[in-house]
Amino acid sequence: MQKDSKIYVAGHRGMVGSAIVRALEAEGYTNIIVRRSAELDLRDQAAVKVFFSEEKPGFVFLAAAKVGGIVANNTYRADFLYDNLMIEANIIHAAYETGAKKLLFLGSSCIYPKLAPQPLKEEYLLTGELEPTNEPYAIAKIAGIKLCEAYRDQYGCDFISAMPTNLYGYNDNYHPQNSHVLPALIRRFHEAKESGAEAVTIWGTGSPLREFLFADDLAQACLFLMETYSGRELVNVGTGEDLSIKELAELVKETVGYTGELRLDTTKPDGTPRKLMDVTKLHNLGWHHTTELKEGIALTYADFLSQETVAER
Repeated sequence: MQKDSKIYVAGHRGMVGSAIVRALEAEGYTNIIVRRSAELDLRDQAAVKVFFSEEKPGFVFLAAAKVGGIVANNTYRADFLYDNLMIEANIIHAAYETGAKKLLFLGSSCIYPKLAPQPLKEEYLLTGELEPTNEPYAIAKIAGIKLCEAYRDQYGCDFISAMPTNLYGYNDNYHPQNSHVLPALIRRFHEAKESGAEAVTIWGTGSPLREFLFADDLAQACLFLMETYSGRELVNVGTGEDLSIKELAELVKETVGYTGELRLDTTKPDGTPRKLMDVTKLHNLGWHHTTELKEGIALTYADFLSQETVAER
């Protein structure tokens, strides 16, 4: 990419898309195209086709998606499948039709089989059954990977796929029901601190192991892959390090400054025992994360507080 290359970031208002825009601007890219959903419905094939025909972006970061936690994924199964299929199919096809030089599609670690060996290697894709609660979202993301492969195979398009691990960071969703575990913990410990609650209870034994990547690190990885990688195979993006949910909760508790008790409700389910990405391929390409979890949580909590301040005005 040249500094004046026309670059389209789909999903620029989300946590990942906004991080990609920040990374591009920090690197001096000056021709970044974005559209709000009110201006361009990415599920509308005709509208997407017109947009690409008029703008003809040379490079595309496909970070747009309908996302949510387990409850949302399992409740709105049709929406998660339909919306994500339409978004990625419309953008990938329009990028091909208008001659985009390169496209990067962002998936999710949930594409891997529920019982795949740990850590998760790229070649484990489609080797077993998916986790039932987020199967529609996972199927849509797998379809996006396969679209990139198919357009490469049939048309020679330089379309690549990156699969990030669990993400957190600026512009995260802190909704008490629909957010992922880390931002949900930030909200719960903050509210407990503000109300003076004597304890915060988390589900399960606290023993499941999870990996977390700061979204701005993912953005840097996306720029790195866009510049250096043109392979057919997807690439995992993560830290290669994990910790238990109890350790995560203790870290958030310390960051927030909550002094009450952390309790475990062992009558509730734990979920998958471990979910860690194998990032050997990415490390061999030359990229490593730079934001450690403790620092990232502090930055994310500051972002949460700024959102709370805006909401109170």
